[in-house]
Amino acid sequence: MAIQSIQGMQQMVLPSQSVAKASPGDFSDVLSQAINGLNDAQQASSQARVDLATGKTTDLHNIMIKTEEASLSMQLAIEVRNKGIEAYQEMMRMQL
Repeated sequence: MAIQSIQGMQQMVLPSQSVAKASPGDFSDVLSQAINGLNDAQQASSQARVDLATGKTTDLHNIMIKTEEASLSMQLAIEVRNKGIEAYQEMMRMQL
């Protein structure tokens, strides 16, 4: 069962993989895809926890994987936002 789960994980599309497929010129598209990937990960985690609470599933291993994936995706998004804010503030401090 664990081998099948690992093989299934290789076929998952993570937010970072979907961002890499976008053309480099469309920053808004890249950002939109990243946000959608984050939202999908959060919703999958939430649904997995609801399924566990209602007894629809007892596969705690996959639920923990989805929850951790959503958490890491959120942490990455927060760090990217922080770097963007820092870059904006640095540009505002520049003298022309």
